[in-house]
Amino acid sequence: MDASPKLTPRQSEIMALILRTIETTGAPPTRAEIATEFGFRSHNAAEEHLRALARKGAIELVGGTSRGIRLKSDTLRQLRAGAPKSRGPSSEPRTPPPETLTVPLVGRVAAGSPILAQEHIERSYALEPHLFSRRPDYLLKVRGMSMRDAGILDGDLLAVQRSAQAQNGQIVVARLGEEVTVKRLRQGPAGLELHPENPDFPVIRVAAEDPDFSIEGLAVGLIRNSPML
Repeated sequence: MDASPKLTPRQSEIMALILRTIETTGAPPTRAEIATEFGFRSHNAAEEHLRALARKGAIELVGGTSRGIRLKSDTLRQLRAGAPKSRGPSSEPRTPPPETLTVPLVGRVAAGSPILAQEHIERSYALEPHLFSRRPDYLLKVRGMSMRDAGILDGDLLAVQRSAQAQNGQIVVARLGEEVTVKRLRQGPAGLELHPENPDFPVIRVAAEDPDFSIEGLAVGLIRNSPML
């Protein structure tokens, strides 16, 4: 875009780190992680870079959370357009992606029923594909503040890709008996653990071969809900 912000080399590196972390873990990095990555002496240096990026319109900062960094849609489009592509000998031109995706919004899920059962679908949204690190299968409305410090707030729409498997550290949608919850998956000493991103909430420990536990999907993006949606 002609109106894209002019970033310094360091700012471009920080933007690449933010995008890479979101695509890998489902959440942006903390100030501490940025400082460690670039060898800054304090978290304040990372904060100053982020505020400069916000002033240039490249990101939005969300107060009250250590991971409150949001890439704007135009910025995401530019970053992904500039990402290196495979150039193997058998590479062929790719068909351009569709302009929009139609993604269903899932409401409350009845115990034991498939998460995408028709009776759970509240409505559908037409969304731009570049907003997400992977293609989402559905949106889930976040309830509560247990993932606050990952920048996932009550009322947000979490974009989810269906998957029964997840890697250590990823943000997942998990089913626990009659409840569907959003947490960060960790491998604990005695089995799997579901970690909140808010110290006011407890870690949920899952017993081995628990028949009431299953992974429903991976977080691949987030939409701040508003009356405009």
